[in-house]
Amino acid sequence: MYQISEKGRGIREMFDAIAPRYDLLNRLLSFGVDRRWRKTAVGLLSVPGDGMVLDVATGTGDVALEIASRTPATVQIIGADFTQGMLVHGLDKVAASPYAQRIQLVNAPCEELPFPAALFDAVTIAFGIRNVVDRPAGLREMCRVLKPGGRVVILEFSNPRSRLFKALYDFYFLQVLPRIGGLISRRSAYQYLPDSVQAFPPREDFMQMMQAAGFRSVTHHDQTFGIATIYTGIK
Repeated sequence: MYQISEKGRGIREMFDAIAPRYDLLNRLLSFGVDRRWRKTAVGLLSVPGDGMVLDVATGTGDVALEIASRTPATVQIIGADFTQGMLVHGLDKVAASPYAQRIQLVNAPCEELPFPAALFDAVTIAFGIRNVVDRPAGLREMCRVLKPGGRVVILEFSNPRSRLFKALYDFYFLQVLPRIGGLISRRSAYQYLPDSVQAFPPREDFMQMMQAAGFRSVTHHDQTFGIATIYTGIK
């Protein structure tokens, strides 16, 4: 049985604390374009009419709801997250949507998904893989529950490639955002989130990590000057 580390417990407690304002946080981190990135990421999925999709680190359910809105009514979606506070808000959003019968949310860490092997036609994770303490284990789990030939789509914040844009973004990210966040919620959380983006592996290194976990045909697609990156792979 997977044991959540002390670091993992700290991350979970932080997200529990900021759960009521998490959606606003994503707007601030992305300059408001995270919705477009999600739509682009979901558009890369290929799901059969009777398929099942897993959204890991589902948070408040934005990606799960986007998948439901873009797939046939016979497609079932499961969202997994290890933070109960996030799921509480996600359950409210799902219940208020037209897709409540198609989306199930479960409490589970990425490193130990409570599903049999080769169950899902597609797996997604948005703005979550950088918060997985044991990333290789999390990627292996996503590969394990994916059907052969199925696709994983990973959306994550990244460092812009342009030096000028990176300098501007870093100033906002590291100096302005934590101060804004401190007025809205816990400043420590808004400091952690930019720091976690800065510490995330470079694109090429993360793609190698995906390959080591069992994915092939790994690609990446920069979004909005490289503020975010969408990674895809096939099992």
